[in-house]
Amino acid sequence: MAKTKRVPSRCEIDTEDTWDLTPLFKSDAAWERAYRKVERQIDQYARFKGTLRTSAKAIRDCYAFDVAFEKQAERLGAYAFLKGSEDVANSTYQGMVARYTHLATRANEAASYIAPEIQAIPKKRMAMMLKSRTLKEFRIAIERLLRYRPHILSAREERLLAMQGEVVGTARRAFGQLTDADFKFGLVKDEKGHAIELTQSSFRSLLESPERSVRQRAFEKFYGVHENHANSLAALLSGSVLQDVYQARARNYASALEAALFADNVPVSVYDNLIETVRANLETVYRCLELRRRALNVKQLRFYDNYVPIVPMARKRTRFNEAVGTVCGALAPLGAEYCRVLENGLRNGRWVDRYENKGKRSGAFSAGGHTGPPYILMNYRDDVIDSVFTLAHEAGHSMHTYYSARNQPFQYYDYAIFVAEVASTFNEQLLNRYLLERARSRKMRAFLINREIDEIRGTFIRQTMFAEFEKIIHAVVENGEALTLDRIRDEYRKLLELYFGPKFALDPALSLESMRIPHFYRAFYVYKYATGMAAAIALAQRVLDGGKRERSDYLNFLKAGASKFPLELLRDAGVDMVKPEPVATTMTQLKHLVEQLEELV
Repeated sequence: MAKTKRVPSRCEIDTEDTWDLTPLFKSDAAWERAYRKVERQIDQYARFKGTLRTSAKAIRDCYAFDVAFEKQAERLGAYAFLKGSEDVANSTYQGMVARYTHLATRANEAASYIAPEIQAIPKKRMAMMLKSRTLKEFRIAIERLLRYRPHILSAREERLLAMQGEVVGTARRAFGQLTDADFKFGLVKDEKGHAIELTQSSFRSLLESPERSVRQRAFEKFYGVHENHANSLAALLSGSVLQDVYQARARNYASALEAALFADNVPVSVYDNLIETVRANLETVYRCLELRRRALNVKQLRFYDNYVPIVPMARKRTRFNEAVGTVCGALAPLGAEYCRVLENGLRNGRWVDRYENKGKRSGAFSAGGHTGPPYILMNYRDDVIDSVFTLAHEAGHSMHTYYSARNQPFQYYDYAIFVAEVASTFNEQLLNRYLLERARSRKMRAFLINREIDEIRGTFIRQTMFAEFEKIIHAVVENGEALTLDRIRDEYRKLLELYFGPKFALDPALSLESMRIPHFYRAFYVYKYATGMAAAIALAQRVLDGGKRERSDYLNFLKAGASKFPLELLRDAGVDMVKPEPVATTMTQLKHLVEQLEELV
């Protein structure tokens, strides 16, 4: 009788394989005490109200209090979020997340007068105040706030928007509970006859099965569940987009896209250039897919054929600690200190919650703060090489946080997602180069080149398609049209046809894919994966080909946190994302990789 592999409960996971959250709080009781203390401080925001226009000192005192409050609140939110991620069905920790969200909403409401009061200070007087040494440590933050002058409302209106804080995330939270906790996908037999519990995490592993029938069964079961909930998923996605458009209009932005790009000071031309450049080079993608079809010897290539390696390799098990050694070896060009800190955190510091358990949040993430370790959630699988690359990816985020938190004050350490994806993808680039250099056979080299091709397709091309989809569905709502289930499916189907090409066989269920992407609940987030990869490819090559200066430039980029706008930070590190060259170069690299693989397979 075939064995059934089931996902263990949280209590069955070894303590050493879980993260240690005691640097944040020793216990839930300690969190509760800190929560009450922070909650009592909310009322202190009122003592600064109406004083900010009087002097630079009044502004400094208000900002100093706000930073101290936010630093304490960040610890509360981090602990609640991380505990809640261990088991999304655990009502105790979901309750803590909800309470933190409520506290944050109340604090935002209490502090909502700050921006309007500063905006109301006459420009000449504000300019004089900013020249004062009194505001030196907050000058950048104030200057960034002043950029928002056209988008800051009256104190009363700001208060009303702040009061909506808990409501704004309803669609996102409901989506997470539905897909991570409520969806049950059943069992799928793998190529060895083992019954595997199909989950958000195991889905990808099953799509890498060498048996096409296994991949097809996993795909059909997975999307069958989504089909059964299609109307609910469509309503949630539509609700999220409606909220994005409402928030943008309330703050006088021309569009939700412009609202999303404003904080990073990224022009819409960067977003549009990404889409236009990729669209202009899709023939390379079609060529790549045709190579995959021939290598797999199938009449028509389907979505569930996209993840299986086209160069068959024995499934090598890579234990977690072995993966740590490989990742740290690959990152040696970044210097001894970087590798020492990272290795200690991954092996002994218990930064990582390593393995899947029932109810655990799917996927992977890094969630560091100014206080405490830069934690990593994994659902590590030792039979999937992607887990090693995911570890390198999340380690990039965590080391970015590590360096930023130790070199920047709290108000400037929390770097933008735009640059965060550079640090993570940079690590993946170094890992792939490291493994290619050590490939002992033509077959292994082909395997790794194929994997890099798939990574560019999966991150750069796929996320660009997602970015275009987000732009389309937000435009639908902004034009006063209804974002229905049929409209979502139709618009996504058109993009699938464009990005996969005329020879790709599209299963009808694939039009539901757009409704299972969690990042769509953070408007216009995904394009940063694509631009991040383009920047990372350029910077990785610069560091590998360069010397101490190039390495120093990159490490200084990590240390700079949010002390400059993202495009400035990247320019200092050695790549200019305003120009089309980085995106075009990535498409050229894809073309060269396809040419190399055609010679090897």
